[in-house]
Amino acid sequence: MTDQLIIGGRQIKSRFFLGTGKLATHQIIPKLVEVSGAEVVTVALRRVDLDTPDENLLNFIPKECIVMPNTSGARNAAEAIRIARLARAMGCGNWIKIEVITDNKYLLPDNLETIRATEVLAKEGFVVLPYMCPDLMDAKRFRDAGAAAVMPLGAPIGTNKGLRTRELLKILIAEIELPIVVDAGIGKPSEAAEAMELGAAAVLVNTAIATAGDPIMMGRAFGKAVEAGRLAYLAGLGVTKEFAEASSPLTGFLESVV
Repeated sequence: MTDQLIIGGRQIKSRFFLGTGKLATHQIIPKLVEVSGAEVVTVALRRVDLDTPDENLLNFIPKECIVMPNTSGARNAAEAIRIARLARAMGCGNWIKIEVITDNKYLLPDNLETIRATEVLAKEGFVVLPYMCPDLMDAKRFRDAGAAAVMPLGAPIGTNKGLRTRELLKILIAEIELPIVVDAGIGKPSEAAEAMELGAAAVLVNTAIATAGDPIMMGRAFGKAVEAGRLAYLAGLGVTKEFAEASSPLTGFLESVV
């Protein structure tokens, strides 16, 4: 069975995307990529230090990975567009995760400003993956604006609360032709597997790995969970029933021996 994830015209082999924003040290990134199988790695442009090679995050990302800068810190479309252009000029490629956040308490994305940035950058040839609150109408607007995929949150960023937006995610998966990459809030490998079982195209995880007791082992666990969840989705989950039903018939055998 052929099961391909295509984003921006490129086939992505791994459905696990790795975030690097909270890792204690850049040195563990190559090992995390290895054990998790991640192919897409996100970076915040403000954490890239070109003047200090030992501190330059980009130097620790394996060459075979897709570097996806994010516009963390942008408060409106204009700032996000500027950060994206800077990232491309620095040699980070044309993949960009658009984050526009004006809410300092809950850190929820501003869908309207993000749509505006997406439209401009898509026309400039960027492969745009917008981080969004999961709203069906806005997902359609992102599609029409030229987004290559959409990245709805599972829960507020950094909370590790899991799929609190589960029902909304199901709607997006069912109704939007674009790949749905669940981003933010996933705290456990089981939750990543659940997102994949729903039919998500991929998941992005950062905090759950960075704050784990053993980030490398947790990265491995997430990579396997994403793979398992995808296989379960492709296999077709069994029907949920209200009442118990025996796995084997309860009649016939006993009747024949009494």
